[in-house]
Amino acid sequence: MIRLLAYTLICLFGSAFLTAAGQPDFSVGGFFYLKDSGREIFNFNVGWRFMKGDVEGAERVDLDDSKWDVISTPHTVQLMPVEASGSRNYQGPAWYRKHFTVNDSFRDKLVNLYFEAAMGRSVVYLNGKKVLEHFGGYLPFSVELTAFGVKPGDRCLIAVMTDNSDDGNFPPGKKQASLDFAYHGGIYRDVWMITTSKIHLTDPNKADKIAGGGIFVRYGEISDKKAEVVISADIVNGSDKNASVIVENKITDRDGNTVKSMSSRLFLKTLESKQDTQKIMIADPVLWYPDSPYLYKVETRIFASDGAPLDGGITRIGIRKTEFKGKDGFWLNGKLADRLIGGNRHQDYAYVGNAVPNSQHWRDAKKLRDAGCRVVRVAHYPQDPSFMDACDELGIFVIVATPGWQYWNKDPRFAEHVYDDIRNMIRRDRNHASVLMWEPVLNETRFPLEFSLKAQEITHAEYPGSSCVADHHSAGVAGNYEVVYGWPKDAGNFKQCIFTREFGENVDDWYAHNTNNRASRSWGEGPLLVQALQLAKAYNEMYPEDRQFIGGALWHPFDHQRGYHPDPYWGGLMDAFRQPKYSCYMFRSQVNANLKYPDTGPMVFIAHEISPFSSPDVTVFSNCDEVRLIMYGTDTLVRKVPRQKFGMPNPPVTFKNVYDFNKMRIYPYVEKDWQKVSFVAEGLIDGKVVCSATKKPSRRSTKLRLSIDNEGQSLVADGSDFIPVICEVTDDEGNVKRLAREQIFFTVTGEGEIIGDDIIGANPRAVEFGSAPVLVRSTLDPGKIKVCARALFEGEHAPAPADIELESIASGYPLIYSEKPRIDQASVYTSSYRRQLTEAEKQKTLNEVELQQTEFGEKNTEKK
Repeated sequence: MIRLLAYTLICLFGSAFLTAAGQPDFSVGGFFYLKDSGREIFNFNVGWRFMKGDVEGAERVDLDDSKWDVISTPHTVQLMPVEASGSRNYQGPAWYRKHFTVNDSFRDKLVNLYFEAAMGRSVVYLNGKKVLEHFGGYLPFSVELTAFGVKPGDRCLIAVMTDNSDDGNFPPGKKQASLDFAYHGGIYRDVWMITTSKIHLTDPNKADKIAGGGIFVRYGEISDKKAEVVISADIVNGSDKNASVIVENKITDRDGNTVKSMSSRLFLKTLESKQDTQKIMIADPVLWYPDSPYLYKVETRIFASDGAPLDGGITRIGIRKTEFKGKDGFWLNGKLADRLIGGNRHQDYAYVGNAVPNSQHWRDAKKLRDAGCRVVRVAHYPQDPSFMDACDELGIFVIVATPGWQYWNKDPRFAEHVYDDIRNMIRRDRNHASVLMWEPVLNETRFPLEFSLKAQEITHAEYPGSSCVADHHSAGVAGNYEVVYGWPKDAGNFKQCIFTREFGENVDDWYAHNTNNRASRSWGEGPLLVQALQLAKAYNEMYPEDRQFIGGALWHPFDHQRGYHPDPYWGGLMDAFRQPKYSCYMFRSQVNANLKYPDTGPMVFIAHEISPFSSPDVTVFSNCDEVRLIMYGTDTLVRKVPRQKFGMPNPPVTFKNVYDFNKMRIYPYVEKDWQKVSFVAEGLIDGKVVCSATKKPSRRSTKLRLSIDNEGQSLVADGSDFIPVICEVTDDEGNVKRLAREQIFFTVTGEGEIIGDDIIGANPRAVEFGSAPVLVRSTLDPGKIKVCARALFEGEHAPAPADIELESIASGYPLIYSEKPRIDQASVYTSSYRRQLTEAEKQKTLNEVELQQTEFGEKNTEKK
């Protein structure tokens, strides 16, 4: 039976789109959903049949795929361990097949399948016939079903062959074994079904018009007093009759109030397309800044002459003016801007590779923004549309790069593929407020001069007045591009503004990759502190006196997989699950304490665990003026944050030689006053305490504690959304046992399932630096989910198990599927459970042991 889940909602309420309060909103095919516009959007991710490897005749309608796996996209062809770099992932063909029936309500509609991306080369078949071949793994492609004779009521098969094999004919082109990231395969981004009237807004990449197609929002004059918004809408008449249509644009503010609206008439002959341009002046606009990312909405509607809705959608815009003034620096909205410090971003995540849901892309942006990142350079390809949406909303500038890394093919067809990618990425991302610059050339690649100039020419043609950036070593860049990649020392050597594309690396050589700026979270306190202090040095270099240098992007805020090295990249501020390292707090401490956004506020963080192996020095990261350190409740030390006239805003504060484990143990061992052992760091501004943090040593491991790392979002019941649940090992007071070496076994009941198993080290999961994460994926039904965690091998003194509950919510878009993916909640591990002692029994036992050890211990010996 074919299911069109929630389709009755359209009939009952006139809209298929449901938005839960507090949930981020994401665009589809360049638009946010607009009720009663004539455009409907359906989630096409659910119910694909999947087979890894090549299958002869897999495109055929009569192929028996009943034994194939049933999955939901975004999907990775192979779940991988967290530490699986070195080209260990599968490369090769993989097949996806989906059976569906075109709904009767789609009569007189155009029906499109829109693929946000699939890795490598993709071949699409409709009912056994090849209808599309797409080259490249990072940009969208679509198939209009009705163009191939599909009608309402038809039973259809869509089959897609994806192939992430090495292929030098299109970018990136480089073999994965010599690549600094990985070609994780599959249909790894969303698939949507979009229906419109035959008279509709065009897809800018299908329309293939220079600086045209779809909706393109540009700006005339911008100031605090007024702003001119220029909205171009490209409309095609796909019907068999001439038509007169009404084009309406309405700009609304954050609260939904109408700011200004305008309409115009357009006559279209059959099969003709035209661009309608409207200029709307807004008085006293609220301008977009990273620290105040105000967004307006442009509601575009196309009506028939009788007022019937034909098509429409919402474009979110941020009104801002960027200027790169060379030696005078970077200006935003007519004012000299703060330095732009941030990071690069690869899209992969633990276990799932590139198959990351929209919610996690949003959480990535949120974590980067909370860490103080005001700019992201995408590495080294266009990111998921939801990440771009999140950057608009959260206030992160983005440098958008075309796919490419250290590879050039002299075959002219390769350059043409790059040019197509440049056009497509600009047409896809041009309306985002977050886009700061375009990087239209291939990263770290020796290419000919004519290519560099052609790439810039295409960029300027597609987005007049925009800025290009590339490394100054590359041909044609220093003399022509608006901004150059370089280093602070390059100030004065170029006429343009200078930005560092990748700072922070400190390797011994590029074969071994030994360096102190990379530290796996599993290595613990010492290496994490070394990494944080090394990155602080690198951060400090991003603040020279010269304003020509406008900022830099850290390489790389998240740990990620690589093709050409056996080790993952461990230089992240966060690990592959986005768990923070000490360096993340160092970055956060650079956010001005007085800023209302992001909501870091005044902060202090103690980078010390008070363990037997901790450093004698105590390092504190703070954005306050001074830090007061109170040790053991009595010893008080005060240090100013050692700011310089030029340099990072808030260098680390180090209290030298203040900790000695042998002296500290006097309190718990001799005086029996273990509660006295604590560090309290207080942040002072203008002599007043404005924040504080307390750190205590963890005693014995007694409990597990679960938390949901969802950044306030709810899990969406669409079969592909997931959230990380973090299990920490703690003592009786909740202090995390950083040195714990447990294996945590997770189970899930209700409307969720665990991603991965013991084969990839997902479940059970080893505790690292006090915690073990698990990924919980939704089912198709909203409801309660219970996650339980226990020590793999249980016993009287094993940490007590823990559980936590959450509830998934209904998908915002109706789901189209004919069969559900199988939910696997089965446990392959048999519990070794032994009755745990009660607290009273445990305390009695421990008292007996302590008494005996005291009688024969150091204190008793001293008395003799």
